[in-house]
Amino acid sequence: MKNIKKLHKFIFILLLPIGILLFYTTAFTPYFIETIYSKNFYKLIVQGINLFTGLIPFSIAELLILFLIFFIIWSLIQFIIKIINKKHTKKSIILQSLTNLLIFVSIIYFLFIMLWGLNYNRLPFSKIAKLNVQPASIEELEDLCKSLIDRANTLRSKVAENKDGIMYIPNGHMDVLHRAYKGYEIAANIYPELSGRYANPKGIFFSKVLSYMGISGIYCPFTGEANVNIDIPHAMLGSTACHEMAHQRGFSREDEANYIAYITCNMNPDIDFQYSGTLLALIHSMNALFRYDQEKYHTLHKKYSEGLIRDLSNLKIFWQRYEGPIERASTKINNAYLKSNRQKDGIHSYGRMVDLLIAEHRLKMLNNIPHK
Repeated sequence: MKNIKKLHKFIFILLLPIGILLFYTTAFTPYFIETIYSKNFYKLIVQGINLFTGLIPFSIAELLILFLIFFIIWSLIQFIIKIINKKHTKKSIILQSLTNLLIFVSIIYFLFIMLWGLNYNRLPFSKIAKLNVQPASIEELEDLCKSLIDRANTLRSKVAENKDGIMYIPNGHMDVLHRAYKGYEIAANIYPELSGRYANPKGIFFSKVLSYMGISGIYCPFTGEANVNIDIPHAMLGSTACHEMAHQRGFSREDEANYIAYITCNMNPDIDFQYSGTLLALIHSMNALFRYDQEKYHTLHKKYSEGLIRDLSNLKIFWQRYEGPIERASTKINNAYLKSNRQKDGIHSYGRMVDLLIAEHRLKMLNNIPHK
């Protein structure tokens, strides 16, 4: 019996190196991952999971995290009790605890890789969307920013605002989460990879915790849920929901999820989504322009409408309110996570979204298509 238990433990521990090997070897086979895993295996699994999780109105992922926290506390208490009781040697207790921890990490990591992680190795969305991503001039970036400012100003004049002149959703965050699918339904006609039956995004009950961590949303591969921080300003709710839905559809890379959020928001028939997606693109594009040419940035910034300025100021004030050691630690962890999944620039990889925006803008200019 003891030998069988040891064998089981050994097999479970092996899942960690198997998962790591699987992840790094498939990095060289993007077409295989795209065809076999992302478009078939993953899609089948996540939609199957969503048949169950979609029936439950609250976030199961949030419940699992709470359970994990209590489990860790309980395990630490049990560990201390065992040390105090001295029924076993301290060395054997520590060794057993470390073995159990390694087994847990191995199982979780392997499931993560199989349930979602391999999507990091699929074809870039630029290839799927047939966008020619290449180095762009400052003039091209400036032209993109001008176009986004014009669109943002136009859309801003059509959205509702509260007594403080800040954009808001009259029916609240639940209304946003229930309408997010519309843009994906339309986008799926152009990009079949975005099609499928998935559960609606869900609001997080403890959203303030995410705010302190500097997180707008989070996708849970174990439940197939796109979770949204409902504490964030309304102007960013739509684009955040669509960003997490991009992860849900198997697009793991942050820069691609941002771009997909932009296109699905702009294809959504509802103005608040179009504004949210355009605002997301504008923030990234203008930040890029600021890094390379501050004079051009300040010139274009003067073209912002008063409503747009109020929304961006509100967004800045919101995140400044939560700055602190928790947010900084969370950023470092997120940075390490992105790097471990071969997003080499870490959190700065979010800037690559601008390359996709410029490639799309360039294509529209060549074909004389109005920027939407």
